[in-house]
Amino acid sequence: MATIATTALVKEYPGGVRGVDGVDVTIADGEFFALLGPSGCGKTTLLRSIAGLEAITEGTLQIGDRDVTQAEPGERGVAMVFQDYALFPHMDVADNIAYPLKIKKVKKNVRRDKAVSVADGLALDGLSLRRPAQLSGGQQQRVALARAVSTEPEVLLLDEPLSNLDARLRLEARTFLKELQRDLGVTTVFVTHDQAEALALADRLAVMKSGRLQQVGTPQEVFQRPANTFVASFIGSSPINLVATTIADGAVPVGEGSVPLPEGVTVADGTEVIWGARPEYLRWSAEETALGVPVEVSVTENLGASTLITANSGAEKLQLVVPEEDAPAAGDHGWVISSARRSLLFDPESTERIN
Repeated sequence: MATIATTALVKEYPGGVRGVDGVDVTIADGEFFALLGPSGCGKTTLLRSIAGLEAITEGTLQIGDRDVTQAEPGERGVAMVFQDYALFPHMDVADNIAYPLKIKKVKKNVRRDKAVSVADGLALDGLSLRRPAQLSGGQQQRVALARAVSTEPEVLLLDEPLSNLDARLRLEARTFLKELQRDLGVTTVFVTHDQAEALALADRLAVMKSGRLQQVGTPQEVFQRPANTFVASFIGSSPINLVATTIADGAVPVGEGSVPLPEGVTVADGTEVIWGARPEYLRWSAEETALGVPVEVSVTENLGASTLITANSGAEKLQLVVPEEDAPAAGDHGWVISSARRSLLFDPESTERIN
């Protein structure tokens, strides 16, 4: 079993700066787990602490049934793929892949055969004699992955391995990476600042801010039921609508209209709240509705099969995503309709979601 468990884990740097501040998380055996957050939030520091590249200041780290808090990196059964791939430019593909086996003193012919076999399994067949400079970005990324998996690690750590690829290659590599992890069944921790990657790849993900976990859950849970306004605004390809307002007449005033209270939430009139709704969950109507927000469209952005609409209602600005065939034009007037099942309320002081 290659479960990973941290208990009150702290990584503190000189001057009292905490890169990781009391993290408690358990990652299941064989799980694809993503660490997500903005630059400087501590996700890479946590990954490096698991790898043993950063000394843990406080707390404990377990891999399987072993306490590896003070163990050397080579004793932890982990392999890591770095953001820049860190390939040796003077070695060919096979030697790059075989290098960890060389460190373990595996015989030359055995490690070479193993390297070629792993390379073939990762669609690198025919490239074993090439050097990194002769490879594309996607091929270099696969060589780095092949080098990591050649040692058959208990835990695979990935530090933004797709960030150096262009948009098309990144989508292809994302699918490949998910299939590889599923086939290997290895416990995988994946660091990214790209929420689309985390939502697409992870079985579960953790959102971090200032060294602390904000929420841990499945992609669906984190997207639909964010724990606070930070998670709500960080997750999602289109920014969530967040409107400060005060409950009135059993509804939520938004701009020059009102929307229903979220399903299952009871809040008294006069309560100050932050109303949230993702653009994907709002609907456009050309006809007036009993509970809706009258708006004037200011900007339309073509997303391909859909259109992102920015519309104004009084001082409030709302965004919604509509199918391309239903998209209004700039200057059109209509109504934005919110589903009680898909909207959220947050406490303006704590920023936590109101259940």
